[in-house]
Amino acid sequence: MIPRATLSKTLRHFSSSARACVHISHIGKTPIPIPPNVTVTQSSTSLEVKGPLGSTSVPLESYMKLAFPQEDVLTIAVEDAEVKKQRSMWGLTRTLINNAVVGMTEGFTVPIYLVGVGYRAVLEDDPRGTTNGGNGQRLTMKLGHSHNVYVPIPAHIKADVPSPTKIILFCTDKHLLGLFAASIRKWRPPEPYKGKGVFIGDEQIRIKSVKKK
Repeated sequence: MIPRATLSKTLRHFSSSARACVHISHIGKTPIPIPPNVTVTQSSTSLEVKGPLGSTSVPLESYMKLAFPQEDVLTIAVEDAEVKKQRSMWGLTRTLINNAVVGMTEGFTVPIYLVGVGYRAVLEDDPRGTTNGGNGQRLTMKLGHSHNVYVPIPAHIKADVPSPTKIILFCTDKHLLGLFAASIRKWRPPEPYKGKGVFIGDEQIRIKSVKKK
């Protein structure tokens, strides 16, 4: 009978071929389709995107490489994918450019729901007008406080209130849209016991059971 230690050494196999260790970003390597009504202009430090809804720019690091294998397709690469900094910025830059293209052509929309007894919102003219960088409108919301909550709408945001418990926000910048939606949500974050609060999009929370004595 062959001892276990000797058997393991006897059955061990070695490979003489070198193992290739190549890091790649699955998000960064995905090509970006460029619609015909979008113009992309590259400079040494940024990429300018112009479309029907306006123009914006995305900052570029010095190691980013942009190429157009086809007239309507943009690909992104980096000088050395083994460097962690470059690999992480690879996917991020691709996402920012794609969001800029979508924002300048279609824009971004997010719904906000007011869940709770007596919760409601009204879109009205802002008495302060556009003095503080707003678009002249504000949201007046009742969220269970002893007072109404007034939220001025920035100039780059378009808001609509199709029903008293639903707010629809539109913007060409996904990042700025998320920041403004979060500023509305903070007035009454969803609570886990009764499920009341301000919900963004398809946000869901897990309801907790009340501890009874």
